[in-house]
Amino acid sequence: MILEIILSLIAGVIAGTFTGLFPGIHINLVAAILLSSLALLAFIPPIALAVFIASMSITHIFLDFIPSIYLGAPDDENFLSILPGHRFLLKGKAHEALSITLYGCLAGVVISLVMTPIFTFFLPTLFKSITFFIPYILIFSSLYLIFTENEFIISLVIFLLAGFLGIATFHLPIQQPLLPLLSGLFGSSALIVSLKQKTKIPNQKITPLKTISMPKLDLIKYFFASLIAAPLCSFLPGIGSSQAAILGSQFFRQNDKTFLFIVGAVNIIVMSLSFVTAYAIGKTRTGSAVAVTQLLSKILPEHLIVLLITIIIASAIAFILAILFSKLFTRIVNKIDYTYLTVIVLGILLIVNIVFTNWIGLIVLSTATALGIFCILSKSRRINLMGCLLIPSILYYLIG
Repeated sequence: MILEIILSLIAGVIAGTFTGLFPGIHINLVAAILLSSLALLAFIPPIALAVFIASMSITHIFLDFIPSIYLGAPDDENFLSILPGHRFLLKGKAHEALSITLYGCLAGVVISLVMTPIFTFFLPTLFKSITFFIPYILIFSSLYLIFTENEFIISLVIFLLAGFLGIATFHLPIQQPLLPLLSGLFGSSALIVSLKQKTKIPNQKITPLKTISMPKLDLIKYFFASLIAAPLCSFLPGIGSSQAAILGSQFFRQNDKTFLFIVGAVNIIVMSLSFVTAYAIGKTRTGSAVAVTQLLSKILPEHLIVLLITIIIASAIAFILAILFSKLFTRIVNKIDYTYLTVIVLGILLIVNIVFTNWIGLIVLSTATALGIFCILSKSRRINLMGCLLIPSILYYLIG
């Protein structure tokens, strides 16, 4: 059994590296393929398959920041890291941006371990008591983010349009509705704008890890901001890690380093605590937790311990891999024409959407891309596009 678990952990790290580095390939797709192939994998213990999914998911988060920062092709949980990450890229400091984000990921592992006993003992009672208030919490947090904008009318319009698009998309016959929706709103739209502006990437510097330091007071603030943000998206539907990062960073002075650190931390916290939440209240916040729940039928205490150990080991390995791949990207990104690179990434996103959706998905992708471009050109914060998830979630809890 131990050998199978170790091999599954290694296989998960390899798979997570692949899904993280290639734009548009999401861990949920791999998990879905795995679940559909259970008959062929009957000889593998369920806990080993669960370890594979957990290690793949954690590794994916660490590695996925590389295409987000270097290429502008985000996953659906870290899309807002494009903006500060891209600013670092244009200053020749993409590796530094990634390193700060990875430090946040490691902090997220620590916070997850601290939060685990709290979630385990208090979440069942707390969740029952706040279920009624969930839609109102979502409405308040959405309006807060909208009305902190300079042009809040435009932001409100974008939020509502994104919401209508989300509602329509979820009612269309598309196998993976989030893929074209989020690829268009946060991926292809940013790439097309970048293509039009003919972005030139300056020479990148490989900043040694020992020189990337933050004042201890700031580090403590970032840590507590992540701690504040974590519960918001660990079990609240529609609230992603990027929105939680923005809300958490409101409590302290903000800058790009702050945001990157918190986004890294919250991404890991959300994924890690999704397994804890599935154990504590039977609710699943991520596709990975859904897959693990289906594999194990019921997550037992010993299962949770194995998953937490997997998260720790996978995080350590993924951190090293991400640093190595970042150094590689730093060396080659200047040798490639950024216009051609952008076109290639757009092509990959298009192919992935064709393979995993259908012609209706392509219509959603086009519509979402147009709305994303409008948001960027209107100078509205792209977090308002998360209305595509928030409004459907609010309506679900209000109407049922």
